[in-house]
Amino acid sequence: MGQRANAIAERLERGAKALDDFVSTLNDEQWKVPVPGDGRTIGVIVHHVASVYPLEIQLAQTLGAGKPIEGVTYDDVHKMNAGHAKDHVGVTKAEALELLRTNSRAAATAVRAFTDAQLDSAAPASINWDAPVTAQFMIEDHAMRHSYHHLGRIKGALRR
Repeated sequence: MGQRANAIAERLERGAKALDDFVSTLNDEQWKVPVPGDGRTIGVIVHHVASVYPLEIQLAQTLGAGKPIEGVTYDDVHKMNAGHAKDHVGVTKAEALELLRTNSRAAATAVRAFTDAQLDSAAPASINWDAPVTAQFMIEDHAMRHSYHHLGRIKGALRR
């Protein structure tokens, strides 16, 4: 395990823990509050963050192997998110938090396995308009940042 990969994994873990710690305090009514500008409930968003860790890590691993990410667009992401929201409208806090804990641990473990060379490997990424981005960027912009992004929006929805 390299120092750089470990540092990134630790930031990912801190973000997941911050999200976990905050939403663990919510009551059932708050869990069902829709997030303004998004429409999904807090519970669905927490489950969403948890459920996409494997995909986000897979994309980073693709780049780390020097391969491009092809055929993934933000239109696809929006469709996936809408389908996820529909399929998980009744997700419980216990279910979502267990998935968040499990998948964030697995993501951090996978990040720790990256070498510096893999983190530096860049290839075109269709999700970034075919810009050649590094695996480290993909990890930081997606898997690591995701929990922080949604935590901020959740706090805004609750005005905390």
